Amino acid sequence: MKKTLYTVIKSIRTFLSEKFHQEDSRLPYFITVLVSLVIVVGGINLFIELTDTLKTDTLASYDTAITDYVLSFRNPMLTKYFVFVTDIGDVNGYLIVLSLFAFISWLVLKQWKYVLQATIVLALATFSNMALKRFIDRARPGIEHLVSVKTLSYPSGHAMSAMAFFGFLMYLISKLDIHRVLKYFLIFIFGLLILSIGISRIYLGVHFPSDIAGGFIAGFIWVVFCVLVFDLIELFRRDPNVN
Repeated sequence: MKKTLYTVIKSIRTFLSEKFHQEDSRLPYFITVLVSLVIVVGGINLFIELTDTLKTDTLASYDTAITDYVLSFRNPMLTKYFVFVTDIGDVNGYLIVLSLFAFISWLVLKQWKYVLQATIVLALATFSNMALKRFIDRARPGIEHLVSVKTLSYPSGHAMSAMAFFGFLMYLISKLDIHRVLKYFLIFIFGLLILSIGISRIYLGVHFPSDIAGGFIAGFIWVVFCVLVFDLIELFRRDPNVN
C-alpha cells in the first residue's frame, strides 16, 4: 500500500505542478490526510448509525434470529474450537501472539517497527473499546454463557481487537516479499481467525450479533486510520521535498 500511496501522491503532485505551474510539496500530503479522514469519518458514521438502532425492535429480531441459528450448531467439538479461538482473542492470547510476532520480526523481518505499530493498533482498539462500553452501557445477552464475562456488551472487545490487530497483520503480510501462495494462505488464516473470534462470542452466548458487527466496524476504523497515518509518517520521513 505504501508504494501505491506514494505513486498516487507523486502523480497528484505532477498534475498540480503542470496545471498550476507551481508545485506545493505539502499539498499532496494534505490530500492524503483528507482521504484518511473521509474513510474514518464514514466508518464512524456507520458505527453511530448501528449504535442508534440498538434498542429498536428490528435489530432485536435480527439479533435473536441470528443467535438462535448459531446456537443451533452447539456441540462438544465446536464448543472446544470456539473456546480456543475466543481465548486467542483474550489478553493472554495476544501476549502470546505478540511474542511470536516479535520473535519472527527479529529473526526474519528485521523490522522492530512492525511490532511497535501492531502494539499501538491493539492498544488503541482495546482502550477505545473500554470507553465505548462504559458510554453505551449495553447489558450482555440473557442466555446461557459458556464462558465467564465481567464487562459490558457493546461493542464486542474480542471482535474489535481481532479486527484491528489481525487486520493490521494482514496488511503487513500483504507488503512482504514472500511466495504468493504463502502470503494468501496467511491472509486467509488471519481472516478466518477474525471471523471465528467474532462468531465464537455469539456461539458462547456472551454477545449479540450486533455487538460483533459494531466491534468489527470500530476495529476496521482503527486499521484504516493507523495504516494511513503510519504510511504518511514514512512518506514524510523519506521524501526530501517535505519540510
